[in-house]
Amino acid sequence: MRNRSRRGWRRVFNGVNLATLLVVLFIIIPLYWMIATAFKTRANSGVSPPQYYPHPLSVQNFRDAFSEATFGRYILNSVIVAVVATALVLVLGTLAGYALGRLPMRGSFTILVILLMISVFPPIAVVVPLYALLRDIGWLNSYQALIIPYTAFFLPFAIWILRNYFMAIPREMEESARIDGASPIRTIWSIILPQAWPGLFTAGIFTFTACWTEFLMALSFNVANDFRTIPVGVALFGGQFVTPYGTIFAASVVAVVPIAILVFIFRRSVVSGLTAGAVKG
Repeated sequence: MRNRSRRGWRRVFNGVNLATLLVVLFIIIPLYWMIATAFKTRANSGVSPPQYYPHPLSVQNFRDAFSEATFGRYILNSVIVAVVATALVLVLGTLAGYALGRLPMRGSFTILVILLMISVFPPIAVVVPLYALLRDIGWLNSYQALIIPYTAFFLPFAIWILRNYFMAIPREMEESARIDGASPIRTIWSIILPQAWPGLFTAGIFTFTACWTEFLMALSFNVANDFRTIPVGVALFGGQFVTPYGTIFAASVVAVVPIAILVFIFRRSVVSGLTAGAVKG
């Protein structure tokens, strides 16, 4: 019986390893192809049969991305929109998450259900009404046309993460600060936030990534070239009869680098925030 049980567990373990390997390959192969194509010469980017590794190595595609198109402007627009929206989400999410997780409040469960419904609501369902609203108030082709909707759409997820993380912090620390005469804002700043850094990193990185890669609203609300973000700008590279795959992949590599750096630097904080905060409460 023990031998059969061990064999059964080994089969399950091997099956899990095989599934994990397939998922990793499914993710890594497109990334490798994108990076390899970005460093190919223009003549080798779209040849058939395909060249599986860049030979010779070339950075001409990166030069074309920054010279032939206003890619630098797209990067600046994405940085402004993502940073401002992430800052607003963290500030509002911290206050709302603290109120829902630490303060006695009537109707908190209803609020959480509404936030959950908003977080899973498809953005495409509200693009047309939002477009009409932004047009009427004169906000089309502006930074706030993306910052405000991004803040509204990504705030519920941040509130859930931070609320659950705040609930995991011992209340004795907060009570001690109150006894010492600290105000609620002072308590949040000096006691709660230092303990909630992993949750803040998690909410911030997920929000920044979502803002950085969002396409539908950026394409709909900002049609002027001066306010396009990276996803829209990269999608519009090329012309009617020519698709510069090398330039597109080079721009995509540049767009992925900030996200990869953030995840690599704060990987422990993200994992800690997800495991310690998102699964409690």
